[in-house]
Amino acid sequence: MKTNKLLGITISPETKTSILEKIIKYIRSPKGFFHIVSLNPENLVIAQENKEFKKVLETAQIKIIDGMGIVLAGCLLNLNLERLTGVDLMKNLIILASSMRLRVLLIGGKANLALELADCYQREFFETKFKGIEGIKDLKNPTDKEEEDTLSIVRRYKPQLIFVAFGSPDQELWIERHKNEFSGSVVMGVGGAFDYLSENINRAPKFVRKLGLEWLFRLVNQPWRWKRQCRLLKFIELVFKEKWTKN
Repeated sequence: MKTNKLLGITISPETKTSILEKIIKYIRSPKGFFHIVSLNPENLVIAQENKEFKKVLETAQIKIIDGMGIVLAGCLLNLNLERLTGVDLMKNLIILASSMRLRVLLIGGKANLALELADCYQREFFETKFKGIEGIKDLKNPTDKEEEDTLSIVRRYKPQLIFVAFGSPDQELWIERHKNEFSGSVVMGVGGAFDYLSENINRAPKFVRKLGLEWLFRLVNQPWRWKRQCRLLKFIELVFKEKWTKN
């Protein structure tokens, strides 16, 4: 398979079908650690400043193209990239969990949100086992007890799918630090997906998402995100620099 590089991160063009096939293959014969990360303009900019985070993105088993900005950058740099958002992949994996009767663990989000979402999924997909825990209140300053309590649940429950909602890059770095504890599981950092899937926060309409303007919809509804959107300007600058360098 052809591989591409964008801002120093290797990206293999993959479809949703090929991604799900890889995940199913791993679940049927789990060996080592399987990490899914989402690529968007914001975390690619962070990766330029944080070498540890960049290494996590580079070594992940699956990299999904979450942000439309990545797709547009790919067009500029002649890279063939297909978008698949973290929320949409999580939905697909929940359905997969139901068909394969997997154990699913949801970690993070706001207080009780993971538990409530797990209970909701349990009622809808009764053949699957769902468990939700808040885990750690402040991932930047976790206590030893919080970490041990969370990881002890992972050890006892032995989930095949784990969704971690602490926000990027903290969630990916935390997952990487504890990858030995997650051996045998497909682990995915999902940021604010719990909020969208529980409908605590409205997702942009489909036509807005197709236009690649979901970021604008979020900004209008969550004005506090404006500081984060500044990284979008930096991303544009870095992509054009890469374009000029290749030329």
